Amino acid sequence: MSLDTYISKRYDKTQQPAGDPDCKLGCKRRHNQRSTPDDVDTPTKNPLPASKVSAGEYYWGYGSGVVATKIPVWGEFVIAELTLPFNRSDVAYFFPLMAQTDRHLGFRPRTGAFDAAFDAFYVYAHFHRDDDPRAFAAVPFVRKGGYKVTDRRFGPAPERLPLCAAGLLMPLRFTYTDRTVTLIEHERGKYICPLQTKDAPLDASCPVDHERWPEGGCTTTMPTSIGARLRYSLDRECEAYKDAYRQRTATERINSQAVALGIERPHLRNGQAIANRNTLIHTLINLRFLRRIRARLAANG
Repeated sequence: MSLDTYISKRYDKTQQPAGDPDCKLGCKRRHNQRSTPDDVDTPTKNPLPASKVSAGEYYWGYGSGVVATKIPVWGEFVIAELTLPFNRSDVAYFFPLMAQTDRHLGFRPRTGAFDAAFDAFYVYAHFHRDDDPRAFAAVPFVRKGGYKVTDRRFGPAPERLPLCAAGLLMPLRFTYTDRTVTLIEHERGKYICPLQTKDAPLDASCPVDHERWPEGGCTTTMPTSIGARLRYSLDRECEAYKDAYRQRTATERINSQAVALGIERPHLRNGQAIANRNTLIHTLINLRFLRRIRARLAANG
């Protein structure tokens, strides 16, 4: 068998390893550049999909997600942890980990810090509280569907209707249930030009002469959830956001400890055994944290 054939079969997700019926093939790290300098030019003919031209680290196995927090002076500890097959996306961990977190703490945390993979409307909605402006999810904005963070603006609460290019409130035309765009079923709404409704004056015209005016004016479709608005309106330059986002490094330090304890190289061959081992690793990290606290308290009398 040639090396190319061996590699292609090894990274074929249909070729389940015989020794582990539960593991799945997934990408640990990916960046949008070729792995060889000679191939960096964009092809002008027969273009390839991104999955073929981006470099990444692929493995058969499992991923581990954690929620951690930092206690000033003392250090970090694990609040919740979850192991899933490696083909599951980062956001698949969100709801199970948040349920664990709420249960273990006995309340819902006011803020949470996540990397860009968690830039989803339901992450923002989970932390939002109408009566507490300090409650929010600190997540970097990721450009999706061609929209920049400045491309969408919204009117006042409680409706928070989107604003058109002319700054007018766009009324909701209809809603529908979406089961395909994200991991969770959710309601989406279509918002239309306010000057193209049946109640608009017959001689109405677009104040900014928008290019879509002859075709019915501006329209936009988006989740009706408050989280969809918060993705765009969250102030990511304020100190509260920056302070919250800095806390994400607690998870990175927990992951470094787990790697040092061998979490990436298990010698087990089924999903439940791997999950149990990962739980023990994170429990050991917490026990070491507790030991440091007790030792410091004893030293300080």
